[in-house]
Amino acid sequence: MAKFNYTGKNVLITGGGSGIGWALSKQFASNGAMVHVLDLELEKAHQVVNEIIAEGHSAQAHQCDVSDSDQVRDVIQFISKNHSLDVLINNAGIAHIGNIEATTELDLDRLYKVNIKGVYNCIGNTIGKMKDQGSGVILNMASVASSVAVSDRFAYSMTKGAVLTMTYSVAKDYIGYGIRCNSISPARVHTPFVDGFLAKNYPGNEREMFENLSKTQPIGRMGKPDEVAQLALYLCSDEASFITGTDFPIDGGFIKLNG
Repeated sequence: MAKFNYTGKNVLITGGGSGIGWALSKQFASNGAMVHVLDLELEKAHQVVNEIIAEGHSAQAHQCDVSDSDQVRDVIQFISKNHSLDVLINNAGIAHIGNIEATTELDLDRLYKVNIKGVYNCIGNTIGKMKDQGSGVILNMASVASSVAVSDRFAYSMTKGAVLTMTYSVAKDYIGYGIRCNSISPARVHTPFVDGFLAKNYPGNEREMFENLSKTQPIGRMGKPDEVAQLALYLCSDEASFITGTDFPIDGGFIKLNG
């Protein structure tokens, strides 16, 4: 049974083909939205779209590198020719491990292009249509690293701090146009990325390291992609129409209970 009614609404989800993005795509589609899955890897976008369609819901796949401003413009223009732009979820992002000494200029530029410029590109190309509509919701994927210090995440924390402050700025500037903008700050979430990281860096010790990483959350486990998607489902709904300019940690107590 649908929790919220997204019938007739179009939801654009960047990085929508895997991990948290996959869960977001499935949840919004199952609640009636036409989901536009934007992903760097078109095959992954098609996989989740095929699942959504097989379940009787609506979705389209779009290949999109969020760091490429021309590509973002073309994809969003293509979508907006026949659809309203009701919800934009800036989920696409990449990670980097290391303090400032272990962060090269190339590392910094790579994260900036996706995590900061990517959000800029996507908001910049949707905000005009949302203004014309007199409505719209933007949800950015920030991080606990936006708000508190996390060891060896210099470049990542820098970019996610920018996502948080971009959220506040957009919410302030466009509240008069009927546009809401919020962010979600997850702690560690169990996605295929985590499994791949453990397999690559701790072969043979994946289970032990998984348990160690889980314990970094006071609640004693990692989050689930679907838990993040459920929060997003509410924040982008009409039921959350009084919420804007706010960050929502979903972190198993990481921010307030560590220390």
